[in-house]
Amino acid sequence: MYDLLVVGAGPYGLSIASHAAAAGLDLRVLGRPMASWRAHMARGMYLKSEPWASNLADPDGRWRLDAYCSASGLTARHAEPIPVETFAEYGLWFARHAVPEVDERMVSRVAAGPVGFEAVTEDGEVLRARTVALAVGVMPFTQVPSVLRGLHPALVTHSSDHRDLGRFRGMDVTVIGGGQAALETAALLAEQGTRVRLLARAQRLRWNDVPPPLQRLWWQSARTPHSGLGCGWRNWFYAERPDLFRRLPEGTRTRIAATALGPAGAWWVRDRVEPVVETMLGREVVAARAVPGGVRLETVNRAGELSSVDTEHVIAATGFRATRDRLGLLSEELRASLTTTSDGSPAVGRTFESSCHGLFLAGLLTASTFGPAMRFVHGATFTATTLVRGVRHRLRTAVPPARAIPVPVGRRHAEAP
Repeated sequence: MYDLLVVGAGPYGLSIASHAAAAGLDLRVLGRPMASWRAHMARGMYLKSEPWASNLADPDGRWRLDAYCSASGLTARHAEPIPVETFAEYGLWFARHAVPEVDERMVSRVAAGPVGFEAVTEDGEVLRARTVALAVGVMPFTQVPSVLRGLHPALVTHSSDHRDLGRFRGMDVTVIGGGQAALETAALLAEQGTRVRLLARAQRLRWNDVPPPLQRLWWQSARTPHSGLGCGWRNWFYAERPDLFRRLPEGTRTRIAATALGPAGAWWVRDRVEPVVETMLGREVVAARAVPGGVRLETVNRAGELSSVDTEHVIAATGFRATRDRLGLLSEELRASLTTTSDGSPAVGRTFESSCHGLFLAGLLTASTFGPAMRFVHGATFTATTLVRGVRHRLRTAVPPARAIPVPVGRRHAEAP
């Protein structure tokens, strides 16, 4: 029986594994390293975050992105975006150097066992562990507007479905969304000769500013400090103090997690969109149906005026929504035992432990508790150090790992201690 099973081998899973190995835990890491970065982001995309804010986390800080770039003859400079392909290769490099060998089988099911947990791999092997860290990334949580869900995948896809956008050359495509994924997808489509339009509820597109230099006058840094999530004290708080963010009232936390750092495009993609991409702003899709040659989208603006557009394909760049009910990897009994916050995400305590003793969660699932940093690679450092500390504490206790933590009486939602 292992001390810890890490399910997932993206930035969070690999960072957790690196810290767990350094702590001397007997662990197993399962999953295809950097799978979503390698298979679910279109070729030609770039990281939106700064290179220095995109490090995976090892205890000594040795295996940073800039170290990989230096060893590979590449550059990692402030205000120069890094290609997604480079970041994915960096993750594989990190896995080779900072993590015990990764078992690349996928896990199909996690359930409570007689002691601890049992994980079933895709080929049927059962692995047992006292604790489990779920670092499943964002792919289980893709969000497509309800009006589009009944249409065939030949007509409607999510932006994460595409590694290669070449299939859309010469076609008419409508991208729905106003965030970075939508804007960069639209830019790449336009650059390859696709007739593309962008449809968004927002009245105008928002663009991030060019980041100021890292080295500035002291008063400039004091007024708007740099952080892993951008400039400004609010972003600094989200990025650097997730432990304090957790102490905010639950309603405040969930509201901030849902709205902070909202849809906006990177400064370097603006000139690739505005001159060449048709935009339909301030409109929401209220109905969609298949028609000869594609899809007809019925839209409405804030004044209630209806209009329609015909297109050959719709790409929904509409993000992800991480809720307990979408954790299909967990057995029904284990999933039902998890306490949730008011937005439906699993509640976690100060060390990322869920309301089921020994089951730890990481990444997007924890944004409602620890804040917007958990939506970005930058959050992996805090998560890895804190979560592994929690695992070590759990292993030292005599409480059976899979016992649910009682929900305090008189509260609709509860947070694990």
